Formats: sequence, structure tokens, C-alpha cells
Amino acid sequence: MLIRLLTVMGLLVLAGCATPKADAPLPPMGDFRLGYNIVQARDVQQGPFSRDATAEELTGALQSAIQRQLGGYDGDGLYHLGIAIGAYVLAQPGLPVVYTPKSVLIFEVNIYDNATRKRLNDKPHRITAFEGLRNVAPVVGSGIVRGKDAQLANLADEGARAVLRWMRENPDWFVPDPSQPRVPFDRATAAQLAADAIAAQPPVPAKAK
Repeated sequence: MLIRLLTVMGLLVLAGCATPKADAPLPPMGDFRLGYNIVQARDVQQGPFSRDATAEELTGALQSAIQRQLGGYDGDGLYHLGIAIGAYVLAQPGLPVVYTPKSVLIFEVNIYDNATRKRLNDKPHRITAFEGLRNVAPVVGSGIVRGKDAQLANLADEGARAVLRWMRENPDWFVPDPSQPRVPFDRATAAQLAADAIAAQPPVPAKAK
């Protein structure tokens, strides 16, 4: 028992050391500025061997992580995100090495340009977020060393980083087209655009690894 405790403590220290600085400069992303950030969790699939989480907990965690990740951009454009959470696993405690269930969050993203009223991605972009090495060592499993809230916060942060990576892979989205008129921001239309973005079928359920 003592060896196990020391091992877990050591891994937690290493995980903490791997966490990036919160004040790191934002990577450039054209004229992007975050408008509506709507996250919905309808008919969410709870994977096997998972702790329970409410729709409010899931949406609140991911929405907050997206805001932290993207809210610092101050470009001249305005873009809205619509996100639909489809499935999750918040791993319960298991046995190290023999059985280490993994936490996962699956969601789909759509992004709209407020000026053109158009969706930028052809189809909903699916993201499967796992707790990264910066959060917990894979041999131990997050259910042993993390509570539910910490698991969900870590998953949401990983998911938000994945959203940013996907957006940066498509830089043309955030370069204004001079042939397109720039429509003034309208809250009602923008909210409807973001709501429409999460009307697609939720993702397939997650499976415990």
C-alpha cells in the first residue's frame, strides 16, 4: 500500500510539472473573435464503468474551457461555435496495470461566420478528447488519482485545445473575403446560427478503454 501511495504521489508531481503556463501567448488566428459559445448535451451516452455527470456539469465544463482557450482572441471578425456533446466516460477507480479505465469526452463542433451567416465546416467536426499525459499517467488511470470534477475539467481542457488545433488547421476561415459584405453583429441571428449548429445527430457513444 505504501509503495502504491508513493508511486501515485510521484506521478502526480510529474503531471503537475508538465502543465503548460496559463499565460503563454496565443497562436495567431486571423480575424477570429469568439461570439456565441453554445454547448448542448441532449441524449448524452454515458459509457460503461463511468461516474455520473449531469448535462449541466458537462456543458458547463466544456463551455468554460472553450471560453478560456478562445476568449482571448480580439480579431475584427466574429465567429460562433455550436457544440453537441454526444458521449462521455469519467473513469471509476480500477486496478493499476491490470485494469485502468480511461476518461473520454466525445463532441461535435460547428463554426459560423457572423458576417456571412455561413457555416465554415462542411460537416460537424467530431472530437474525441482523452485526459492527456499532462493530467495523469496512463499506467495509473485517472479514476484512481482524480475526482469527478477534476476528470471533467481535464477532459474539457483537452477538448478545447483540440478545437483550437482544428481551427488553426483551417486558417482560410479567418481571412476576410473582400467580395463578401461584412454584416453588422445581430444577437438574435447569431444565437440562432449557433443553435442551428448543434442540431445534428449526437456522436456515437464512447467505449471504455
